Amino acid sequence: MTENIPDAAETLAKTFEPATIEAKWYRHWETSGAFRPARPDAAPFTIVNPPPNVTGSLHIGHALDNTLQDVLIRYERLRGKDALWVVGTDHAGIATQMVVERQLEARQDKRTNYTREQFIDKIWEWKRESGGTITNQLRRLGCSMDWSREQFTMDPHFTRAVVKVFVDLHNQGLIYRDKRLVNWDPKLKTAISDLEVETREIKGGFWRFRYPLADGVVRADGLDHIEVATTRPETMLADMAVAVHPDDPRYQSVIGAWITLPLTGRRIRIVADEHADPELGSGAVKITPGHDFNDFDVGKRAGFKASDMFNMFDAQARVVQTADNLIPDRFIGMDRFDARKAVVADLAEAGLLVPHIDKDGAEHEFEPRTIQTPFGDRGGVVIEPWLTDQWYVDAATLAQAPMDAVRSGAIEIVPKTWEKTFFNWMGNIQPWCVSRQLWWGHRIPAWYDADGKVYVAPDEAGAQAQAGEGAVLTRDEDVLDTWFSSALWPFATLGWPDENDAMVARHYPGDVLISGFDILFFWDARMAMQGLHFMGEVPWRRLYLHGLVRAADGQKMSKSKGNVVDPLVLIDQYGADPLRFFMCAMESQGRDVKMDERRVEGYRNFATKLWNAARFCQANGIGASSSLAAPVAAHAVNRWIIGEVAGTLGTLNQAMADLRFDAAANAIYHFAWDTFCDWYIEFIKGAFDDETRAVAGWVLDQILVMLHPFMPFVTEELWHALSSPAHPRANDLILARWPEPAAAGDPAAKVEVEWLIALVSGFRTAKNELGLAPGVRLEAWLPDPSAATRAIIASNGPAIDRLARLSAIHLSPAPAGAAMQIGAGDATLIVPLEGLIDIAAERARLQKALAVSQKEAAALAGRLNNASFVERAKPEAVDKARADHAAHTAEAARLSAALARLNPPRNGEGDRA
Repeated sequence: MTENIPDAAETLAKTFEPATIEAKWYRHWETSGAFRPARPDAAPFTIVNPPPNVTGSLHIGHALDNTLQDVLIRYERLRGKDALWVVGTDHAGIATQMVVERQLEARQDKRTNYTREQFIDKIWEWKRESGGTITNQLRRLGCSMDWSREQFTMDPHFTRAVVKVFVDLHNQGLIYRDKRLVNWDPKLKTAISDLEVETREIKGGFWRFRYPLADGVVRADGLDHIEVATTRPETMLADMAVAVHPDDPRYQSVIGAWITLPLTGRRIRIVADEHADPELGSGAVKITPGHDFNDFDVGKRAGFKASDMFNMFDAQARVVQTADNLIPDRFIGMDRFDARKAVVADLAEAGLLVPHIDKDGAEHEFEPRTIQTPFGDRGGVVIEPWLTDQWYVDAATLAQAPMDAVRSGAIEIVPKTWEKTFFNWMGNIQPWCVSRQLWWGHRIPAWYDADGKVYVAPDEAGAQAQAGEGAVLTRDEDVLDTWFSSALWPFATLGWPDENDAMVARHYPGDVLISGFDILFFWDARMAMQGLHFMGEVPWRRLYLHGLVRAADGQKMSKSKGNVVDPLVLIDQYGADPLRFFMCAMESQGRDVKMDERRVEGYRNFATKLWNAARFCQANGIGASSSLAAPVAAHAVNRWIIGEVAGTLGTLNQAMADLRFDAAANAIYHFAWDTFCDWYIEFIKGAFDDETRAVAGWVLDQILVMLHPFMPFVTEELWHALSSPAHPRANDLILARWPEPAAAGDPAAKVEVEWLIALVSGFRTAKNELGLAPGVRLEAWLPDPSAATRAIIASNGPAIDRLARLSAIHLSPAPAGAAMQIGAGDATLIVPLEGLIDIAAERARLQKALAVSQKEAAALAGRLNNASFVERAKPEAVDKARADHAAHTAEAARLSAALARLNPPRNGEGDRA
């Protein structure tokens, strides 16, 4: 693809400026169709992105997740695959409705001023105007998605799929309507799933009350009441029983007896149930089956039908009358928390409140407790367990096929450690409540006749046909849980349920799903359920679960803590490529990523390093290579670098196969920075011939291709900048071919060049340790070198002179006296130090510094070996202690090596350093 390629500078600019190239190349890639080239004969490779909420903005977790996906899709595209990255957004029922309702409220308007259809029209209007924010931000990150097929979960074809799945599951008995407790959000006035509930620690209380025994019954100990405790006193208005443990001797005589419930006068029975813990409080538990999940189960075991359980709240958590009409009128209409105060006050007045006695003997209304309290993650208010009729999916039945798929290997979970969590959750899965009390979303395809009988059909005509002519039908007001529709993402986005859809046949199942572990059960497991049930195949063959991006100190990012990092700010400051590379380099399987802006800056320096290397090559007549295979080479340094390309390619390919993004990133990083920029370019300076120019151009091309999935913008710019009429490009880098060097490592060349690297590195390190200027020229002695070493020295005299700053290597014993020793291969070179430094002063300085470092390292080792410190100290304090210990240990080793260099050689030879 060469047409309409943006202009590349004839000579690269002196500095790398990401902002000037990113928009240019992304626009070119998208408009030229580079994200989905026509490759009908190629092997397909498919991934689907977790569809972000249409209301969303790019956060740091999105940056990690989508970077990993883009690396994978660019890698497979370069390998010639028919690579499809399905992209789209989720309609986000609760979040989107909240956004539009807030807009109305800002104008002193509200949803209920409109019909359902009018309000939905306003949401579509909002989507047209503001719903593309996150998709534009994904473009800034460099995501090479197939935007030509962008999906939305409320698109007509997707809605058809959702309706079909609901109807089919209902007809199969796997979707049903039931009365159960749900997590009810009183602010949003809708049910939400367990996964949408967040637990917060709230300062609360533990109240104790006396419930009088009825009918003159007394306990074996003579007491005429049972003491119960609760954190939610208001719910006692709907109590239906008191539970005691069947083996608790205190209550054996009253099991089956009646209690007269205070305030209401309701008669409730004492039941035996192992839910009551004799060791906890009084051992007696008040049971409110209509407002507590544990109590609901106890109630069922006690024989209460769900339809007979009392409900004392309305949708806004205000007190309503129970079915037995026994709640006193003064409580009706109260907010739940106002009712709590009123109930406690009335019980206290009746002498039924048991005061809490603190350690000083003072009485209090309640015992202070820190309560684990459920909040809705959207509404932000305390969730109320509420008994209501909802639609449920038989998740336990649907979960069997995904569990079998993981056991058989049809789905591979990476890292494998997540399998245990997967099986534990799926094996204990509860019915999935899929109805939501919203206007925005897929409306449930169910209609009711005048008697409340339900008819489920794809449309009203189908329901009418079931009900018969003349039946007056009313459609269910609820919509489906957003996760119900997104569970169909891998196949509904490809055109299902249309028959003979070529996209489904070619791209289902997908190859890999990359997902944060936090949506394993929100989304991943449900995709596996629906995919296997409706398609008969797994939705993807591998499931890669990455960690969270945390703050630098390891804490979870949150707005309240003020430690949230905006990826767009990082892109503005450093560019998209450095941020992407950071995400990959830090993504180690099974671990969270700690945000470190200094590392992002470091990878900006890496891009600059590569930029400068390309400028050097360009200035010395090195341009684009026209060969996929490595050029023929005779020089050792060229044979060596070709072998290093082959080795790096093998490491990178294996890392990508293992989904080790960190290993892949680090392989290309170290090859590009250390091997190519720091060593190869240094070796070939001033030694250019046709062979070296050809090899250098070829190697730089291989770097650009291997680095492209991680840093697409800078590599595409350099790819074109290195082209010229003499070195034309056949296509954009995004559509280049993955390296095929057709070469292997050259052992002899590797030995020779690594000998030179060891020599140069050794001399540079030794000069630094001894305070010698880098440019100081030295002489070295090498007694009795091997034949191989003699040959290396003879072949590389100019390089040794230029890089090691050695004016001579004498192949004879060294003069007596203090000297430093440098090892290279099987050789130990000796450099006399007399006249270069004050030996005694330098030895004293090094010994003093060594003692300090050893003392610090020993002290830190003591702290780290103290289990109490490691267990009780803040994680960041432990991490700092470990880092400081490693630094002092390394410094001590460096100083010890420097001291060793000052020792005079024995018998003119010395020990290798």
